Amino acid sequence: MKNDNIVLIGMPGCGKSTLGIVAAKMLCMDFLDVDLIIQKNIGTSLQEYIDRFGVEAFLEKEADTVLTLNCENTVIATGGSAVLKERAAERLRSLGKMVYIKLPIEEIERRVTNLHSRGVAMNAGQTLRDVYELRRPIYEKYADLSVDVSGNDIAENCRRLVEMVR
Repeated sequence: MKNDNIVLIGMPGCGKSTLGIVAAKMLCMDFLDVDLIIQKNIGTSLQEYIDRFGVEAFLEKEADTVLTLNCENTVIATGGSAVLKERAAERLRSLGKMVYIKLPIEEIERRVTNLHSRGVAMNAGQTLRDVYELRRPIYEKYADLSVDVSGNDIAENCRRLVEMVR
């Protein structure tokens, strides 16, 4: 049986952390940001870890971190790459309702201005659009619900998210 958590998945820059914090307040739930847990565990920024050890090592560390999650009544904001390893995606699925925060690539490109310091798990030569095209079907595969957050403000997007998960 699924836990009562809400797991937010989607591209970097789509607003998972921001929406997660506000939605958690609106739903009287806890909030957990997986990227912050990873940073605490590795003792450095995500980007520094990726630069030093590579994308694949980061994805393994991210999956290992996801496997340790144990929470209830929590909105969980994942990193954009959290569902790339099947074991991590299945663990997230077991924790609660998975919600894909959808945003068109054009808007993601406008929002993500710090691509090379943000800690995005992408290989040399890949563009943000390449990452989007690779990940979008994976997000859709694991999502129980999808919320399109384009063209709305944070309050409206949170209201829509809360309505969908209630």
